[in-house]
Amino acid sequence: MRYLLTFLAAFATLAAQAGPPQLLLDVARFRNLDKVVKGAEVEIYVTVPTQPLTYRQRAPKSFQSSAVVTLDVLKADGTSAYHEVVTLKPPVLTDTTIAIKNPQSFLKRILLPDGKYTLRGTVKDQYRSAGGETTVEKPLVLEAPVGPFLSDVILLSRPAAKSGGDDNFARGGYRLARAAGGTYGRGSDNVFFYTELHNAPQGQPLRVHYHLTTPDGSAADADASLTPQSGRPTTIVGQIPLGPLPDGPFTLFIEVYGGPGNKKLLAGHRAIGQRASAEFAPGNAAVPR
Repeated sequence: MRYLLTFLAAFATLAAQAGPPQLLLDVARFRNLDKVVKGAEVEIYVTVPTQPLTYRQRAPKSFQSSAVVTLDVLKADGTSAYHEVVTLKPPVLTDTTIAIKNPQSFLKRILLPDGKYTLRGTVKDQYRSAGGETTVEKPLVLEAPVGPFLSDVILLSRPAAKSGGDDNFARGGYRLARAAGGTYGRGSDNVFFYTELHNAPQGQPLRVHYHLTTPDGSAADADASLTPQSGRPTTIVGQIPLGPLPDGPFTLFIEVYGGPGNKKLLAGHRAIGQRASAEFAPGNAAVPR
C-alpha cells in the first residue's frame, strides 16, 4: 500500500508538470517521375518533443512516456487519401528531472495525384486524460509548374551524404538527415540543404545563387555552378554559413540563373528555418515502435 501511494504521488507530479503535447510537421513535395500517373511524392517528417509528455513510473528509477501520432491526408471533398497511426515510445529514463529527453521523429513518403489536400496530424499523450491531445493542419497543393522549377527545399542537420541506399532517408543518391522544424541549435555553424531542379535547359552550365536573410536585414550570399543532368531531375545540395546571423527566424532563397551571362532567373524556391544558438536542436529520425 505504501509503495502504491508513492507511485501514485510520483505519477501525479509528473502529470502536473507535463504541458500539452507538441507536434512538428515538415512537408516536402517532389515530383513523381512516373510518366503515367501525374502526381507527387510527399515526404512528411514528424517530430514529437518529449519534454511535454507525461512520464509514468514503471519501476523504481524507471520512467517512460508514450505518444500516438495520427496522420491524415484529406482530399478537397473531405474524403481520406491517406491514414496511418504510429505509436512512439521514447527510451526509458532513470530520472526525469535531469535526463535529456530527446524528441522522437519519423519520416513517411507517400504518393498522391495532383490536387488540393489538407494534411492533419494529431498527437495524443497516452498517459494524460485531459489536455493530452494536439492537432496540427497544413494545406497541401500538388501541381507541376510549367518550365524549369525547383522542388521544395529540405533543410538538413548535417551535409547530405552520398548513398546508394533505397529507403525513406535516401533521395537523389544522397542520404538526408532533416533538421526538425528547420531548427539549428547549439553548435550549428551552417545551414545544409537539398532540392531538385526539373526541366532545366541542356547544354550549358547554370548559376545557382543562395541568399540567407533574417528579419533585421542581416544576410549571407553564395554562388555555385550547376550542370543539368539529362532526362532526370538535377540535385542541388550545399551549405551556407550562419556566420553572425542572429537568433530567430531566417529565410533561405535558392535561385537558378541561365541564358546569356547566366543572368536570367529560371527557377527559385525558399525555405524558412530557425536559429536557436542557446538550445539543443531536435534530433534526427528514429524508427517508430
